Amino acid sequence: MRAARARDRTVALTFDADMTADQGARAAAGERFDNPRLIATLRRLRVPATVFMTGRWAEEYPRQARAIGRDPLFEVANHSYSHHAFTDDCYGLPTVPAAEMRADVERAFAAFRRAGIAHPMPYFRFPGGCYDRRALKALAATGVTAVQWDVVSGDAFATDARAVARQVLDGVRPGSVVVMHCTRSAAPATEEALRTLVPELRERGYRFVKVSELI
Repeated sequence: MRAARARDRTVALTFDADMTADQGARAAAGERFDNPRLIATLRRLRVPATVFMTGRWAEEYPRQARAIGRDPLFEVANHSYSHHAFTDDCYGLPTVPAAEMRADVERAFAAFRRAGIAHPMPYFRFPGGCYDRRALKALAATGVTAVQWDVVSGDAFATDARAVARQVLDGVRPGSVVVMHCTRSAAPATEEALRTLVPELRERGYRFVKVSELI
């Protein structure tokens, strides 16, 4: 029984690579929406992860997108093209009209292909986590599976890495999906938090997996 429980102690760390369709000017002015150091830390610690990437992010950082997509340690999934909301009133995000939702998802996959990501996973994460029946119906034709989370890391705009690590450690249960971010400007403490929470979770007997292994 003890061995069986140990095998069940899996956790999926997921990272949203966010960039909205209208942030190009900010990127051109020097704001960084990528986080190469975080990806390097995941590689160094040998942590499998799923990166939910927007198509706009893949366009801005095609070499990084391609490197992530070709690394067997990772898998890339769809986080929309625009990172606009699929419902009204979602954290102040602009809203994708229902008639354009399918096209937004497909546009992201097209951006992945142009960046050299040959095999993105057919998973989708709603921007802001906001969805309703209308959004789910619109996505049905794309063939993607919506993937949310049960542990919020609190890393968005956080500057205290210890607090981020503690929130994850307090929330994780066997089979958990943790949402974090892969953007330096919006989540500057995430990489440091990883260096705390990954060894601690392993000490507790957890094994890191990609979302595809849970599904």
